[in-house]
This record gives sequence, structure tokens and C-alpha cells, in this order.
Amino acid sequence: MAETKTHYRKAFDSPYLSSADLVEPTVLTIKRVGLEPDRTKKTKDMFNTAHFVEREIRPGEPLKPMILNATNSKTLRSLTGSAFLEDWQNVRVTIYVDQNVRFGKEVTEGLRISPHAPVGRRIEPGTKAWENAKLAYRRDGNLDAVLARAEMSEENQALLIEECQREVA
Repeated sequence: MAETKTHYRKAFDSPYLSSADLVEPTVLTIKRVGLEPDRTKKTKDMFNTAHFVEREIRPGEPLKPMILNATNSKTLRSLTGSAFLEDWQNVRVTIYVDQNVRFGKEVTEGLRISPHAPVGRRIEPGTKAWENAKLAYRRDGNLDAVLARAEMSEENQALLIEECQREVA
């Protein structure tokens, strides 16, 4: 089992996801992105801020929202095909630490969104995963937990919900 170590930047307790929070590339699902004021209260700036479906980065460690700088915003525009924040929801992304991020004149480490969509499982009707997704929908009343782990077309989401509602009636 790997030894758990504490990154020195954890002491600064940012309200946002940072390179100190990630130990390896991590696939997350963006729940929504909004233009929000700086939570650190250090500036009056507004930031593109991503909130995630997943609640924890690791068991027992809450997942914080992520500020989307210009580079990561452009990556999301490319991944989604849209320049509008409202279209950047339910998007699965791989977030990783880049050791060569320019911040003013300095080079530091920072978070990046991979320009490649994560390769994930697709849930299709008639599979075991489909039946498991139906159980999750009945339990939660939504597909958030399912979509955090796998991909499902909007048509199949509607079909699954319809199947669950028919079975109850």
C-alpha cells in the first residue's frame, strides 16, 4: 500500500482545487460552471468556476471547485464544442498537474484539463451496467452517480428513466 504524504501547500487551505490536492491524473465530471466571485476574498475578480458531480477527491476528503484559467477554459471550449459556460455541464474530464505552468513571470505547477476526453465505459440497454444504472436511479432519483463513472447518451438516459417509471406504475 502506498504511503500517504502531505503536500506542503495543504497548509494554505485554499477553497479551490489545487495541485496540492491531486496525486495522479483524475477523471471528474463537471456538474456546472459559473462566473463567480473570488472565494479567497483576496480580490474582487470573477472566475470561471467548475463544480463537480463527485463529492470527494479521495474517501473522506471533500472535492473543491476548480477555477478555470484561460488555458483550461479554452480546453473545455474545445472538448464541448461550445464557448458558453452553460454548455459545460455533465462533461467528463481528466485533470492533472502540469509542472510547467506560467504564472506571471514564474513557472510553477498548476492544474490542467487534458485536451482528450477520458475513455470511459458506455452504458447501453440490455447490459449488466444498464441494470445497475437503473438500481442507482431508483435509489438516488437521478443519474448523477452513474454519469460520474460512465458515459450514457441523452437518449439512453431518457430511456432508462422511462423504463424505471414504467416498472413502478
